[in-house]
Amino acid sequence: MAWTWRFEKSDGTETEPAVPPEEFTTQGDAESWIGEVWKELLDGGADQVTLLEDGTKVYGPMSLHADEG
Repeated sequence: MAWTWRFEKSDGTETEPAVPPEEFTTQGDAESWIGEVWKELLDGGADQVTLLEDGTKVYGPMSLHADEG
């Protein structure tokens, strides 16, 4: 089982991430990683991410922009 992230612009088009992506063996590892690098991904041009398990969407898109409220 491989957990991966898809990196997207705000319109849903895929974009290359600023931080080299990894494949993770657990959902928790994937979520911990995104929690550590989300600011770098945002600065590099990604607006949102989608979590995939073996290529199947688990959830997302999830915005990388902080809530402004």
